[in-house]
Amino acid sequence: MRIILLGPPGAGKGTQAAALARSEGVAHISTGDILRAHVRQGTELGRLAKGYMDRGELVPDEVILGIVRERMQEEDARRGYVFDGFPRTVVQADGLGRLLDELQRPLEAVVNIAVPDEVLVDRAVGRRACPKCGEIYHVRNRPPRTPGVCDRCGAELVQRDDDNEATVRNRLAVYHRQTAPLIDYYRERGLLREVDGTRSVEEVSAAIRAAAVPGR
Repeated sequence: MRIILLGPPGAGKGTQAAALARSEGVAHISTGDILRAHVRQGTELGRLAKGYMDRGELVPDEVILGIVRERMQEEDARRGYVFDGFPRTVVQADGLGRLLDELQRPLEAVVNIAVPDEVLVDRAVGRRACPKCGEIYHVRNRPPRTPGVCDRCGAELVQRDDDNEATVRNRLAVYHRQTAPLIDYYRERGLLREVDGTRSVEEVSAAIRAAAVPGR
């Protein structure tokens, strides 16, 4: 499996990418996660990226692509990959395409998880997280057995600072401005598939598999 998962923030890309990569035995490549790991570990790439982040600047595309190139050398990425939240811009997509051609591991499909903005806002505003074990709930769609208390470890649930309507709508505006053009980019190349991201996690996963590798 060699795919990219596209979709707005809150569409479930991370959940789906992790599950697909695990079941297929391929790499789950999230540039955000990799970047944070490099910064924590103090690697050369991490120090370079941290300099931009500390100045409040975007990490340049060539730095991000360098991180991706390094990740693609690992064994699981040789078997295949699921990109999660990358590329974010057409410039990054061009760079990624050149890298994948060079490695002779071209994309099989780009799957867009489509979810309306209003559904995404509701998901985020109603989300509650356990600061101790990381379990995620929703006040209406997946409430804990005891309101405000984690079922797994009993810790008090919290609402993340950025899970408010204004912040979520701003993230969506940035997505539509910068990342949504990738949908047309990959459609023109015959790679785009779309799935309905409002369905259950299991249904979305099955739809992604069917879209990514028809006939499986």
